Amino acid sequence: MQAIAVRDRSAGVAGLALTDMPYPHTSENDVIVRVHAAGFTPGELDWPGTWSDRAGRDRTPSVLGHELSGVVVELGYGTTGLTVGQRVFGLTDWTRNGSLAEFTAVEARSLSPLPADVDHTVAAALPISGLTAWQALFDHGRLATGQTVLIHGAAGGVGSIAVQLAREAGARVIGTGRAADGETALSLGADTFLDLQTDQLEAAGEVDLVFDVIGGEILDRSAALVRAGGTLVTIAKPPEVRPKDGRAIFFIVESDRARLADLAQRLRDGRLNPIVGAVRTLPEAPSAFAPDRRTHGKTIIRVTED
Repeated sequence: MQAIAVRDRSAGVAGLALTDMPYPHTSENDVIVRVHAAGFTPGELDWPGTWSDRAGRDRTPSVLGHELSGVVVELGYGTTGLTVGQRVFGLTDWTRNGSLAEFTAVEARSLSPLPADVDHTVAAALPISGLTAWQALFDHGRLATGQTVLIHGAAGGVGSIAVQLAREAGARVIGTGRAADGETALSLGADTFLDLQTDQLEAAGEVDLVFDVIGGEILDRSAALVRAGGTLVTIAKPPEVRPKDGRAIFFIVESDRARLADLAQRLRDGRLNPIVGAVRTLPEAPSAFAPDRRTHGKTIIRVTED
């Protein structure tokens, strides 16, 4: 099969190449998925799991990408809950070969059935962004109706989903980002938008929850905005500056089959709208990782035509 793989850590994006790889092997409770569409995170080349397995052993050449939508073509020993021919979407393991491939092996528990009326391209944009946004707002941030949440990067892949979920939950939403992102954030449900290049972050006032995807100075300054008993949640790095009288949480998204199914239903109901940007073919995937190729919305790789 063909896949986008990387061998040399020092080569960076230039080391990504369309490569012939062996057909994946199934472990117990795995399924093999024929990938129709895949998502990726530009920072994957910096992740330890890209280069070594759970035991710390080198696992190159590594196939990148960890979001997928496709069809089950094979069941591993002991696998239950899914069937051959079933449409699915979800996450691959961080320390195993990923979704930028014609076929990939995934634990069945990391996948959710995909309704027939949801396009694979849209579904592939949902797993990381949707689960991250939900877990940040509700599992870690404990966001409740009537509270105020400040969402950094409100028009990005994760932030745009977070804005929609928070709005539906009855929260007041303050979004941040670049000036060009303001219209998008407001259209998704943000009550207010702050341009991080020109507006004072402190204009947000005190909030119950800050959800940060940026890190750096923005993360540090955000701690002072959290009111007593509130929470600062980030996926960028462990916070060095913490709220005076509140919680600070750094987390890595976890797969959740039930939540994926819930997100898919919200999408079908029109309550959730992932922003899909460029759609590229598998041979075009390496160029999509380049810093100068960023596009509005999430870039999706179309691996197999329906």
